[in-house]
Amino acid sequence: MPRYELCVILKAMQRPETAAVLRRTVETLLERGAVVRSLESLGERRLPYKISKHDSRHTHGGYFSVDFHASPKIVSELLDHLERDIDVLRPTL
Repeated sequence: MPRYELCVILKAMQRPETAAVLRRTVETLLERGAVVRSLESLGERRLPYKISKHDSRHTHGGYFSVDFHASPKIVSELLDHLERDIDVLRPTL
């Protein structure tokens, strides 16, 4: 299985809500057979430009990196899932 790095920008939230979103994301990976190697917080900061997502405009976000091994088949499925998540502003693989 190839190694991937998923970088996500989450909307600015309190710590419990952020933890719930990250837990949901990691569980999605595990359900699809991925092996998660690490999860790293890159901090919360001002976005370089406003991001409009799900009828809201966001100026700040939390940056996170997930390092994992997975089958190439699940990559597009994972990105589609994250695009629909209302708490994820920008998923990048």
